[in-house]
Amino acid sequence: MNGLAATGLTVRRGGRAILDALSCALEPGMFVAVVGANGAGKSTLLSVLAGLLKPDAGQVMLDGTPLAALSGRELARRRAYLPQSPRAEWPISVERLVALGLTPQLPAFGGLPGGLEPRLSDALAACDLAAHRHQPATTLSGGELARAMLARALIGDPQVLLADEPMAGLDPRHSLDTVGRLAALAAVGKLVVAAVHDLTLAARHTTHLLALRDGRLAAFGPTAEVLTPALIRQVFDVESVIAGAGSSAYVDLRNPA
Repeated sequence: MNGLAATGLTVRRGGRAILDALSCALEPGMFVAVVGANGAGKSTLLSVLAGLLKPDAGQVMLDGTPLAALSGRELARRRAYLPQSPRAEWPISVERLVALGLTPQLPAFGGLPGGLEPRLSDALAACDLAAHRHQPATTLSGGELARAMLARALIGDPQVLLADEPMAGLDPRHSLDTVGRLAALAAVGKLVVAAVHDLTLAARHTTHLLALRDGRLAAFGPTAEVLTPALIRQVFDVESVIAGAGSSAYVDLRNPA
C-alpha cells in the first residue's frame, strides 16, 4: 500500500511496553491526530513511524518498503519529522535553519542553488517568519522557533509529515494557522500524522483519529466516527460532551464525578 503501514509495533523500556503490538495503516490524504494521555506512547509511536527509533518487534513500511531498507537520505527526502519542544543550539540565521530542510535535495558541495531561493522565501512567509529572516535562531521565542521548525519540515515538500505536538506553545492565531496548514497538506494528498492535545482542534480539522491507551491502540478511524464521549472516557478518564460537527465541532471536557 501507499503511505505508512505499521505491523505489530512493540517497544519495551525497563520491562514495560511503551508500545504494545500496535498495527495501523495510514494512507496519503489522511490528517491523523494521535491522541492519548501523557505516557500513552504518542511520541514513541511517531519516532518509530519516522524511522528514528527501532522497535523491539514489528516493522514500519513506507509505500511497501521497510524503513530499514531505505537509505538515510532517501528517508529524509520522503518524510519530515517535527520533534516536540524543538531547540536551536547554534546562532545561525532563521533562513539558514529553515533551509536545512532542503539538505536531502542539495548537491554535496556548494550553497543553496538559486532556483530554491523562492521556495525558502515562500516557506518563511507562510509561517509568518519573513521579518525574522536574518535573526539568530537562538533569539527566537518558543512559539517563533516552533514555526521555524515547521517551515524547515515543510520546505522539502515531503510525502509524509510526522509532527509531535506541533501546536504546543503557539498563540491562538498561529495554532489555528498551523493546524489549517497541516490540513491543507493532507487535502493535496500528503500524509500528515500529528500528536494533538486539543481535542476540539482534532475534531474540527483532522480526517482520522488514532487513540492510544497504555501503549495499545484504543481506536483508529475517521475522526467524526471514533471521537466520542465513550472513547474520551476510555482514553483520558474524563467525561465529555461533543457538540456540533466538522468545522463547528466543540469538545467540552468535564471533571470526573
